[in-house]
Amino acid sequence: MSYQTVLSLGARRLLAAVTDRRIRRKIADRIDGLAEDPESQGKALLGELAGYRSVRAAGQRYRIIYSVDRSRKQVSILAIGIRRQGSRRDAYYLAQKLLRLRLI
Repeated sequence: MSYQTVLSLGARRLLAAVTDRRIRRKIADRIDGLAEDPESQGKALLGELAGYRSVRAAGQRYRIIYSVDRSRKQVSILAIGIRRQGSRRDAYYLAQKLLRLRLI
């Protein structure tokens, strides 16, 4: 059962901001891997990001935050970034900010 993956505008910008081509390629490969059974991958998030899931990429350092729409067979990528707990550049902080500003 294959899903279509769709990157939000914010996710595209965050992916383009990764300067290392090899890391960007690993992240893109991980996103492509979400097309096959995305609900069994990653973990479900809580709080403001309830309903979204998170999966690790590129040596466990980067996070891909996404949601799954079963009826449309679609995986929507919300944000991509490095996990930096307590930082304003943290992947989860950026995802929450995008949701609060209704940019998704």
